[in-house]
Amino acid sequence: MLEAKDVTVAYQRKVVLAGVSLAVEPGLVIALSGPSGCGKSTLARVLALMLRPRSGQVSVDGVAVRGWRQRADRRLRTSVALIYQSPRQAVDPRLTLTEVIAEPLAANGRPDPERVRALARETGLTEDLLTRRPHEVSEGQLQRACLARALSLEPRYLICDEMTTMLDASTQALLVGVVDAYRERTGAGVLAISHDTVLLDRWADRVIDFTGPGVPAAPAATASTPDA
Repeated sequence: MLEAKDVTVAYQRKVVLAGVSLAVEPGLVIALSGPSGCGKSTLARVLALMLRPRSGQVSVDGVAVRGWRQRADRRLRTSVALIYQSPRQAVDPRLTLTEVIAEPLAANGRPDPERVRALARETGLTEDLLTRRPHEVSEGQLQRACLARALSLEPRYLICDEMTTMLDASTQALLVGVVDAYRERTGAGVLAISHDTVLLDRWADRVIDFTGPGVPAAPAATASTPDA
């Protein structure tokens, strides 16, 4: 289980998360819904071990997180993958799509060109797209590459932070289908963050209103967040 307990995050003096607890169970899609600025993306970064909270605890399958970003234990860091809302802000514009997908494998000393090609096929990227750079492909094509990159190390948990926002319906369906197929095949847990309540109701095993009253207790979620 990927779990945050009583997490508080503040930027300067502004508290963004206050005493938030959330658990993502293996094999399930847990959805997080709420207005812009309520701290959903901040919580995503905490759970992805990319942002150290001011207080509280994060654990991955019962192992407490002691370090963050590159100082996190590699086994824990590679257990969680985050797919961002904006793929153009999440990639190096100098890289080809092949290099984007291969980044985590290369960084962990595990180059595997055949796996990169398989991930490209799985996410609907044709061979002619793989030699192109981000400015030469559409938003949807680039987000497919980002999803392929996220799956490259076979994480136990996927965090989809507004992954399908502003994408056409066919690309949205493809991305959700790829994530679901991966979850069913591996038993990975998924945290889906979105404003699209129709999508979340259709996709998730449980939908959590991040700012609403009566939020269920852990291991589903508890949340206390000021408007941010």
